Amino acid sequence: MLLEGLNGFITGAGAGIGRAIALQMVREGADLYLTDLNEEAARQVARKAQEVRAGARIFTAQLDVRDAAGVASCINEACQHLGNLHLAVNNAGVSSMEQVVDLTEEAWDFNMDVNAKGIFLCCQAEVRTFLAQGQGGRIVNLASMAGKKAAPLLAHYSASKFAVIGFTQALALETASAHIRANAVCPGYVRTSMQEREVIWEANLRGISPEEVINDYLRAIPLGRLEEPEDVARVVVFLLSDYAAYMTGQAINVTGGSIMF
Repeated sequence: MLLEGLNGFITGAGAGIGRAIALQMVREGADLYLTDLNEEAARQVARKAQEVRAGARIFTAQLDVRDAAGVASCINEACQHLGNLHLAVNNAGVSSMEQVVDLTEEAWDFNMDVNAKGIFLCCQAEVRTFLAQGQGGRIVNLASMAGKKAAPLLAHYSASKFAVIGFTQALALETASAHIRANAVCPGYVRTSMQEREVIWEANLRGISPEEVINDYLRAIPLGRLEEPEDVARVVVFLLSDYAAYMTGQAINVTGGSIMF
């Protein structure tokens, strides 16, 4: 098992990509502290994780990643429950769609606060913990294909995900000497409840059917299928494992070939 004996902290673990990451990490031997804005969703994932690996130590908490005090408290509680912390996956994120001319400050601030500020607050607390422990650490931040190639209707979301990649690179440079590795993952068209909402939004904004939106996605994917959350989870586990021991500051595409840079 790639993560045997290691303890991890995850945000946005209650559904979609976060859920898949949590289950894959447990399958590979990690014990986890799962957080989500909806703690009941995190508890459901914890129960599933116990089925995946009997005896796994799994704890849950409610967390709004925009709350600096809440983030610090959750990290401290994770250390108290697990003993120490080796791994962190900052996955919590939101999205919305609108043309720039119609974009509200509220929508801009919401995307930036959760997607960018939330990553900053979590990484800051995680790095402080890793430094105090003196044993290094491994961080994976969830960015997006939209963090490398902007898309219409997603200017605010793209801006937040570009920020995640830039922040991750700077963090990697600052913490490498302390044996802390920080990388990002850039998913593409992932089959999640978030994508289902986005398909409907895009269809309405473009005046086409949801089926046509999905077909446009498929035409943009060389591998010819929509991405599953598990496709992302396996790459995250790789980056957290010793197999990626010489990788830091990277933004890894998991897009089926939709972008190649």
